[in-house]
Amino acid sequence: MNTHPHGGAPLVWGGAPVASAKGAIVLLHGRGGSAQDILTLGPLLGQPEFALVAPQAAGHTWYPQSFLAPREANEPYLSSALQRVAETVAELEQQGVARDRIVVAGFSQGACLSSEFVASHPARYAGLIAFTGGLIGPLDADLHHEGSLDGTPALLLSGDPDPHVPWARVEATAAELERMGASVSSKRFPGRPHTVSGEEIELARQFLRVALG
Repeated sequence: MNTHPHGGAPLVWGGAPVASAKGAIVLLHGRGGSAQDILTLGPLLGQPEFALVAPQAAGHTWYPQSFLAPREANEPYLSSALQRVAETVAELEQQGVARDRIVVAGFSQGACLSSEFVASHPARYAGLIAFTGGLIGPLDADLHHEGSLDGTPALLLSGDPDPHVPWARVEATAAELERMGASVSSKRFPGRPHTVSGEEIELARQFLRVALG
């Protein structure tokens, strides 16, 4: 069995050249999406001096089951997805972008992966933005993660009800990230369909202006 199905998957780049960028935004697409799709979100976030990078999931899906399924049901894809994000962050660091100048952001499945990556690879990041997502595991799972996020700003946005992400999981994710030392803002959008709205993009722009100084 291939234990790293996402290994070697392409990285799609945009925004400012890494060598001259003030930082970088890692963008993680949702189920059925693509790196090219999520990369179009980057310019809307209002950080033209930041590099953008989006890894592509094998088969356009980071893991096969719901993020609320038992973790073993999503292996080896989940561990591989987390490893691919870690490789992407390491690539940026190798090119001179410090971790505290790296934002990790995603939509839906990519938002869940973003949240889980930051919690399971704790450090001071420039920011975390989860457009409809939360930490990964069943509804009764212990979401505890070790380590400190050292003041990392985090923005959690989601519709409610959402067909894939219960608002209770967004709240539980906010609580765990805060316990780990993140500075968390969250907002619930009643009746909002499973998408990224213009209001959410504006909130993300405002969040990044503050987070990035």
